[in-house]
Amino acid sequence: MAAPKQQRLALTLAAVVALIGAALLAMWGLRDRAAYFYVPADIAAGKAVPNKAMRLGGMVQKGSLRRAADGVTVNFRVTDGPASVPVTFRGILPDLFREGSGVVAEGQMTAAGVFIASNILAKHDERYMPPQMGNIAAEKQTRKTVE
Repeated sequence: MAAPKQQRLALTLAAVVALIGAALLAMWGLRDRAAYFYVPADIAAGKAVPNKAMRLGGMVQKGSLRRAADGVTVNFRVTDGPASVPVTFRGILPDLFREGSGVVAEGQMTAAGVFIASNILAKHDERYMPPQMGNIAAEKQTRKTVE
């Protein structure tokens, strides 16, 4: 029979080994799913690795949006001001997607320098307010005006 002190040490070591094993399993499971976030300036600086999952964020450059003849392929440029990256996406764009608006594209860079997006997330500006909140603010303003 081991002393209580040795039993606690064995349990502590077993817990540490279990935690390390769980962390390694989680890292192994996420190795292909982890996507780093880049802006066009990072890509222009050569920080992005081709054919690796990543997210590209910035603004849709005005005048760059082009639809292909097939109707589902869209080409546009994402810019952060000093740099821009050409993006190709095949699919249905979100309703908030438009030139001059914020966008986050998930996909991969090709060796040719084109970002092939598999998912597009359109962002609204920081002044966005849900319609329900907009009605409440309008009602408060109306009450103040009436009073």
